[in-house]
Amino acid sequence: MKLYCSRELLLNALTIANRAVSNKTTLDILKCVLLTATKEKFIVTATDLEIGIQSAPIIAKVEEEGYIAVDAHLFTEIIRKVNGDNVLIQTNAKYEISISCGFSDFKIMGQNGEDFPILPEVEKKHVYKMFQSDLKNMIRQTIFSVAQEESKPILTGELLELKNDCVQVVSVDGYRISFRKEKLSESAKETKVVIPAKTLSEIHKILSAEQKDVLLYITDKQVLFDIDGNIIISRLLEGEYIKYEQSFSDDYKSKFNVNTNDFLQTLERASLVSKDNKKTPVKLDISEKKLIVKAQAEIGTAYEEIEIELEGEALQIAFNPKYLIDVLRVVDEERVSLQFTTSLSPCIIKSLQSDEFRYLILPLRL
Repeated sequence: MKLYCSRELLLNALTIANRAVSNKTTLDILKCVLLTATKEKFIVTATDLEIGIQSAPIIAKVEEEGYIAVDAHLFTEIIRKVNGDNVLIQTNAKYEISISCGFSDFKIMGQNGEDFPILPEVEKKHVYKMFQSDLKNMIRQTIFSVAQEESKPILTGELLELKNDCVQVVSVDGYRISFRKEKLSESAKETKVVIPAKTLSEIHKILSAEQKDVLLYITDKQVLFDIDGNIIISRLLEGEYIKYEQSFSDDYKSKFNVNTNDFLQTLERASLVSKDNKKTPVKLDISEKKLIVKAQAEIGTAYEEIEIELEGEALQIAFNPKYLIDVLRVVDEERVSLQFTTSLSPCIIKSLQSDEFRYLILPLRL
């Protein structure tokens, strides 16, 4: 293999592909990226066998075609730190890689590219299209409530539902539910899959905040995301996802609206005292004219009042403050609505303006 390309374009491709490089594996080949050069394209590929990423083609002058696997961290750091604008990459039959850029010359050992795992083929029978900015926000506003424990593997992913002209994302960890919905520009074939949280976390970092398209292709076993020509392929989680719909009841006995940022800052101050959130919850005393937020622990107490207008009955209820804070940090609206049934029933946080988001949080016993 012999080629010339832009250092900056190569570094961008490596940065994206490296999100699929495994840091915990004992297999050396999975610590590598695969460099593939043909007359049509030069691409970088990485996989940890659960998620695979193939970079968008890099503009390059390819004099000799070929492919080789190279240690991802070492190769990326060399490309990052050399001082020229263009890179010359050459390989030989002994899997040695020569890298020349500016005044720098490196020679490092690679591995046979034939030993690198092949990314699975995903049939592109039906395409789902949405804005990158929408998907990025949907992931940001739900990923925090994915289950961390492996006792229920299906809950370590997020449910992605496509139906009619909407896309919905749901995450559940046993203590809370996060729900986000967005309109699609065109009607979609109905489908429902569970995508690992790790995949979505990496997708979130690659997605742009602009209204550019991301393309999705879904099969029984895999999902493929096409983001500006970068291909991300992930396995899907198997099993039946929890039926969450009935949890979001419209019935309530107490309801109030509050300024999102005011409530967030109040809870963040109260949680300074409530360090062990499960043993020392934050208590909400909800009355007709005000919301009292209290926390009490061995190190001290916190007390704060917020003006509200209560619809329904007064109520005292307690929460792990982290769960409320997680929601309020990602909500982009100025005000939110909180509704309750009893002191032992879930709180539901909703938008005042639309049905785009809903969050459910279980209380702690007073």
